[in-house]
Amino acid sequence: MLGASSGEAFVKVERVAAALRLTLARPSRRNALSELMLQELELHLSAIAEDRSIRVIVLAAEGPVFCSGHDLAEMRGRTEEEYRHLFARCTRVMLGLRRLPQPVIARVQGLATAAGCQLAAACDLVVAADTAGFATPGVKIGLFCTTPMVPLIRVVPPRVAMEMLLTGRVVSAVEARQIGLVNRVVPADQLDEAVEEYVLAISQASATALEIGKRAFYDLAEIPEVEAYQKAVELMTQNALACDAQEGIGAFLEKRTPHWQHTRPHFPAE
Repeated sequence: MLGASSGEAFVKVERVAAALRLTLARPSRRNALSELMLQELELHLSAIAEDRSIRVIVLAAEGPVFCSGHDLAEMRGRTEEEYRHLFARCTRVMLGLRRLPQPVIARVQGLATAAGCQLAAACDLVVAADTAGFATPGVKIGLFCTTPMVPLIRVVPPRVAMEMLLTGRVVSAVEARQIGLVNRVVPADQLDEAVEEYVLAISQASATALEIGKRAFYDLAEIPEVEAYQKAVELMTQNALACDAQEGIGAFLEKRTPHWQHTRPHFPAE
């Protein structure tokens, strides 16, 4: 069950109205994705997916570093099965962000490297302070950032992604905005204000429309255009039949504020 986490937790949870904030709270270890932190994130994402009253998620971090990636102290001398288990759990967290019905905003205040860069790239929107940076430097320690590459190559141009992966150099927040990894870059003291603008805009929308739209965005991007239109027609049809769409259309025509329901949308069979 979601609620305020104890001081011992690696992920803090805060609920404000229709928004929920998950905060990586291990600044002494640069918010490295330890087994326990990944486990906490996985559990939280599973619970969030079932809570229709939550409209938007903010993923934040304490301290000067957003996330430094995997905890290297836990990665030395592991067995093949242990490595596979670790990377599989991390993958479930990243896919969990993608599959959440609610949009996820990454609030990046500092450096995001390796799986930390992956974490930001796996979110739906990224707002970064001008002091933030992004890198996939695994190649420098002989461990290529192959799993972080998965969401990275889906949001930035291929050659830019390859440069980041081959060199491990830190991309500034401004450059990250230019290549499409970040939506907005603001001064550090304006970061919360910029995130809140997105939160307010998204939280006013229908949960049904948000879920249908987010799922369609990622599903349709992976298939040919003609097939994408065919699926889009079915999704639009089901969306139009939903109570929220009928309410929203009526509210617009009647010049009033819509009153959204908390029902799950129906997706057409594959």
